[in-house]
Amino acid sequence: MCHHGSLPRDTVGMADGNHTEAEMLHALERVREICMALPEVSERLSHGAPSFFIREKKTLVMFHDDHHGDGELGIWCPAPPGVQAQVTETEPDRFYVPAYVGHRGWLGMRLDRNPDWAEVAAVLTEAYRTVAPKKLVALLDV
Repeated sequence: MCHHGSLPRDTVGMADGNHTEAEMLHALERVREICMALPEVSERLSHGAPSFFIREKKTLVMFHDDHHGDGELGIWCPAPPGVQAQVTETEPDRFYVPAYVGHRGWLGMRLDRNPDWAEVAAVLTEAYRTVAPKKLVALLDV
């Protein structure tokens, strides 16, 4: 269990969107580890956000920290048909419809609320399966 000791209240990561730079960097590193373990994934900045791409072209995930002042730390990624509506309705505290790409069925997942990293990996792997070429998806099942 993480104990924050005598840190000022405003520096402790809380569910209201306040998070520290250390928390952001830890989340980015975890997302990076998950993504870079998938076949032919690379990282570069896109629209000012660390983003991960399959074969340099297809967007796998965008990592956002306080995007346009929304206070959220999270990822945006493609999702299989129907998943966005299902999880944003049943778990709105953890999942949301992201700006700009939400209309395409993409999913936003908050990382500032003590995420289950196995679940984050599953969401990212599902995103990969959704957009990667069949030949690369087949490598996941070897």
